[in-house]
Amino acid sequence: MLMKHIIKNFEALAENDLRRDALEIAEAGYAAVDTGRAIEKILLIEKDGLRIQDKVYKLAGRRVFFVGVGKCAFAAAKAVEKILGDTLTSGIALDVTPAEQYGLRKVETYIGTHPLPSEVNQRAAKRLLEFLNGCGADDLVILLASGGGSTLLCSYEKPMTTYDESRLFKDLTAKGATIQEMNTVRKHTSKARGGGLARAAYPAEVVTLIVSDVPGDDIQFVSSGPTVKDDSTIKDAEAVLAKYGVDPSSVVLMETPKDDRYFKKVTNILFITNKNALDAMKAEAEKLGYTAEIVDRHFTGEASRIGRTIVEKLHASEPKTALLYAGESTVTLSKSSGEGGRNQEMALASLEVIRPGEIIIPFDSDGRDDDDNAGAIGDTISCAHALMHNLSISEYLSAHNSYNFFTATGDALRTGYTGSNVADCVVALKK
Repeated sequence: MLMKHIIKNFEALAENDLRRDALEIAEAGYAAVDTGRAIEKILLIEKDGLRIQDKVYKLAGRRVFFVGVGKCAFAAAKAVEKILGDTLTSGIALDVTPAEQYGLRKVETYIGTHPLPSEVNQRAAKRLLEFLNGCGADDLVILLASGGGSTLLCSYEKPMTTYDESRLFKDLTAKGATIQEMNTVRKHTSKARGGGLARAAYPAEVVTLIVSDVPGDDIQFVSSGPTVKDDSTIKDAEAVLAKYGVDPSSVVLMETPKDDRYFKKVTNILFITNKNALDAMKAEAEKLGYTAEIVDRHFTGEASRIGRTIVEKLHASEPKTALLYAGESTVTLSKSSGEGGRNQEMALASLEVIRPGEIIIPFDSDGRDDDDNAGAIGDTISCAHALMHNLSISEYLSAHNSYNFFTATGDALRTGYTGSNVADCVVALKK
């Protein structure tokens, strides 16, 4: 058992042994993708320089900078400051979490908005590009790219604005576009995405540590691939817009950098994925006496359908089974939709089919399921709580109003920002 609970309302939620087991397994997943711990494992100071995996980078006589983008940026910056100390020249980090808790000394911090872009994000991205443009050929840039970075890296061609991208994001989200489709468009609307940061940092040496929140872990789509040479073109972005019937008149597309010289001195390292969380969850489940199976690392599709499918698999499973999943689902909204994220929607849908002795906990690794709940519990206790509060599961599900449902029943997970982000995970247990 972890001494300090990551899930802040752990004890309130742990109303029986099955719930406690499921919550313990979820916490093992959270701990396994802790950004600071992972940074301390991959960055090692040696007498010859800085070791990152199997390569040693010379530190003597050169400037060393840190650049962080996304929901893990501040946590990574804190770890890098600790490891490099006076060797770190300076840095800049764009995140969406409060910066005060990290106590950063050398790294400039900018707090942006998410999931919708804003002028705050645009100003921060401009400063970040200016920072990188000041790097020289002998400099070393350690860059952290994590989920949420796409929203932060706003750098448009006029007359496009953050309002235009907000409308674009809402439209594509409501129509069920995948994150890959979304980021294919976003790479072509910003000078900071789709290899844009590699171009800005040129001719410096860049090592990018990537925390993946994208199903399939294709690094071109994490934070919209800011230091990765982009395979897509404007035509691919136009095809996504056409597929979902999005009005392209307010979208200004630009081609991403294709010149190989920008990427010759760039090393992209995928170092945290949902596999880290799933492996830890599997080990914890087995420790608790369950036969554990990692069923799917990359689920996609409608959250409600996935929730019901997982519970149906629980029905057919033997007692003491743990089914583990990760990925990123979608919720196709209506004009009258309420509040709630995809994990709470998944849990809500599961309540229509869950049986005694079964539980499902879908949760967002960053701690926010599009709101201040991280996820929710689906079990017969949640059903009983709904009955006590006279809440109709089907009505709240039809209205996509899962946040208000689980906030009322008291079955939502609360973690606050975790400083981690590997998309969503699901724990499903049968007693």
